[in-house]
Amino acid sequence: MLTVHQFPCLSDNYGFLLHDPASGETAAIDTPDAKEYLKQAEAKGWTITHIWNTHWHPDHAGGNADIVAASGAKVIAPKEVEKLSAIDTEVSHGDTVTLGAITAHVIDVSGHTNGHIAFHLPEADIAFVGDSVFALGCGRMFEGTAPQFWSSLERVKALPADTTLYCAHEYTAANARFALHADPDNSALQEYVAEITAKRERDEPTVPTRLGRELETNPFLRADNPALMAKWGGTEPHETFAALRAAKDSF
Repeated sequence: MLTVHQFPCLSDNYGFLLHDPASGETAAIDTPDAKEYLKQAEAKGWTITHIWNTHWHPDHAGGNADIVAASGAKVIAPKEVEKLSAIDTEVSHGDTVTLGAITAHVIDVSGHTNGHIAFHLPEADIAFVGDSVFALGCGRMFEGTAPQFWSSLERVKALPADTTLYCAHEYTAANARFALHADPDNSALQEYVAEITAKRERDEPTVPTRLGRELETNPFLRADNPALMAKWGGTEPHETFAALRAAKDSF
């Protein structure tokens, strides 16, 4: 059985180490803080053998060089990561990568950046989605376009509803406030926000999240919902998504 070790790092990032006991291989999913990743791996008795980057931003790939120097890990990443780090294996949509005998499928989730990818491991019902999707949110559209980002979200929406989504930041409380503003009559959302509020009061993480719940409550994944389209405008879902994203940017 794969093990996912999640830990906080930087101001609001989560780090993830994905370990395969059968092979002994361990993947660092993004590298916001090299020292913390190496410390966490050592505490577990693991050696980082791979780095899987979702996108090039420094809080996701900035620790690559130091981890490689310390462990000899191989970097598997979209081409854009070359802005920060040498890449051993360049991957894009439709490719697969392996950790031991376990296969991960690479999915294009561009929009936050133009080369952003996610790693979906269907055997384990998990996906590492970086900054493409958050609990009750999505990443800012720094490089992409609304049609591009919405197409990416449709690929996420098409995964099995039981998929556990590991997103990279503890942004959920702020996302919840906007989600209630965007979709105030959603009873499933209201219940979810109450649980999030209680977790944060106990200083507990709200990540990971389950795709099925996000499909019911995350306004950015619901931009094709007729009621949200009527409320936020747009004749196509990507237009409603663009309106929601712009509103969140200034919320």
